[in-house]
Amino acid sequence: MPEYVDRTYRLLHSQKDLAYFRVLIKETDLDIGVSRDKLTVALIKETNNEVMSVRSQLEQYIRRDELFLRTLKPHQPARDAPKIVRMMAEAGAVAGTGPMAAVAGAIAQHVGEYLAKRSREVIVENGGDIYIRSGRVRKIGIFAGESPFTNRVALEIQPHQTPLGVCTSSGTVGHSLSLGRADAVVILAPSAPLADAVATAAGNLVQDERDLEKAVNFALGIKSVTGALAIKNDQLAAAGKIKLVPM
Repeated sequence: MPEYVDRTYRLLHSQKDLAYFRVLIKETDLDIGVSRDKLTVALIKETNNEVMSVRSQLEQYIRRDELFLRTLKPHQPARDAPKIVRMMAEAGAVAGTGPMAAVAGAIAQHVGEYLAKRSREVIVENGGDIYIRSGRVRKIGIFAGESPFTNRVALEIQPHQTPLGVCTSSGTVGHSLSLGRADAVVILAPSAPLADAVATAAGNLVQDERDLEKAVNFALGIKSVTGALAIKNDQLAAAGKIKLVPM
């Protein structure tokens, strides 16, 4: 049985026009929104099967290449590695992290692309990392732990920005490894695995409020990253194609 984790932050990306369901398989805990008329028992079952399949591919590869799981540095996978492994390794190489820094974003994107063939509107959230494809303006709330910005500000996402990865790293919230102390670093990029890995790398740079601008500039220096935001206590830095709106 997976450890219980408080997921109240999921209310920050809930969209009233979508129907939601959850997929919980081992460490993977997905909150998925699709167009209401597309949600069926069959779709839920098929999505569960797809998640089990992609997790199996990743687990089988890690048995062959244990360094892929452990390293905090870029890692070159075997030539015959499955797509999910290559996506993670490529993201880590660009961000300067180990491939596992991209795992949540990679699974979110894999499932999101799978569902996008069945629903025009798709939001897949995996531990704070989001893949979104939408024909409507969306508001995604920012969760930054004890920071006063939590529940007060959100990102406004325009349809032309999607498909989009919106990924968050925190050194003060959750169990994911971070070498920094940011309350939240949020990265926007067309690739969710890249956004995930860059969020980790940028978050590692933040020890206090003076590091926020440095983290944002680092992220924006990476090709394909379209926006970056960093929060520590009551301080915020943001740059790129980011529109902040009230919750």
